[in-house]
Amino acid sequence: MKMDQPSSAISTIPNGTNEFVPQTANVPVILLFRTSWEPSIQPGTALDDAFSALASAYNEQCGFFAVDAEGCPDLSLAYGITVVPSFVLLSSDGKTVQTKLDGIPEIDVLTRAVVSLVSSAPVRAPPPSSEEKETGNADNLDSRLKSLVTSSPVMLFMKGSPSAPRCGFSRQSVEILDSASIAYGTFDILMDEDVRQGLKKYSDWPTYPQLYAHGELMGGLDILKEMMEGGDLAEQLGVQALEAKKSLEERLSELIRRSRILVFIKGIPSAPKCGFSRQIVEILEDIVGEGGRRIAYDSFNILEDEEVRQGLKKYSDWPTYPQLYVDGELVGGLDIVKEMLESGDLQSMLVGSS
Repeated sequence: MKMDQPSSAISTIPNGTNEFVPQTANVPVILLFRTSWEPSIQPGTALDDAFSALASAYNEQCGFFAVDAEGCPDLSLAYGITVVPSFVLLSSDGKTVQTKLDGIPEIDVLTRAVVSLVSSAPVRAPPPSSEEKETGNADNLDSRLKSLVTSSPVMLFMKGSPSAPRCGFSRQSVEILDSASIAYGTFDILMDEDVRQGLKKYSDWPTYPQLYAHGELMGGLDILKEMMEGGDLAEQLGVQALEAKKSLEERLSELIRRSRILVFIKGIPSAPKCGFSRQIVEILEDIVGEGGRRIAYDSFNILEDEEVRQGLKKYSDWPTYPQLYVDGELVGGLDIVKEMLESGDLQSMLVGSS
């Protein structure tokens, strides 16, 4: 079945593509892995509307792409796609995975992830106008600087980038903002001498880094440290902090409830990485529900996340894999599933919850 075409702000990666190559340098990218049969991301659904709206709002700062997970199996494998929809957020180098959202995310979680990705990308200075090139008019440089300092609610002018600071003061500033869960944009002053020298005069502040909030200079590292010590940094900057990183227990609690039937295996259903995982997949694939259709189930590849792999053993007090969960409750491993299959209990449990 052919997938419906996504919004015009979202590009479609052709089927058969085995490697993603960014079309534009230094721009973050969001890859949406979907299929024609997954209902949650079809046109007209809340999730599809939200993703299309984000693409329309941020398409000048970020690339948005839709990928048919089954039509691009090599690409799906490269990014560890085991469930659809999945959202893979790549940093501005087009390679580093900054965030991955497996399954159906809450819309506010998806929105925060996109905003954080866009905000963390280095801002590129607007090109000088022809008048500025010809006359060197200071007013035009001021216009460029004003555009830069207001390009994100919180802007940090630094040496280097957040992932590779070029001085200790810049590194400390990044660490403070990250620790406070604040989304911010950055500009590498080493890449533009006009901006580097002009901003000193524009804001009457002679050193770097420089932090701006809503276009207003807050100060340098010392001021940032004082603000951090003074209390809620996000509130002082007039922004809302991003959601704090969840604890492992919170992650696992949400993960096992991601789908009504969820199996933790080594590999993916189409390519299990061990015999036990292969056997439990075969059992699940053979369960038939109403109308003679196979039951729908979700899977998680524990080889892709060592934290989940080790943490789930303690969380559920079950030391081996695979592990099958129904409605957020552990059913057991392969031996238990086989026993339930023979008694008929597995059929009634899974069909009743599908």
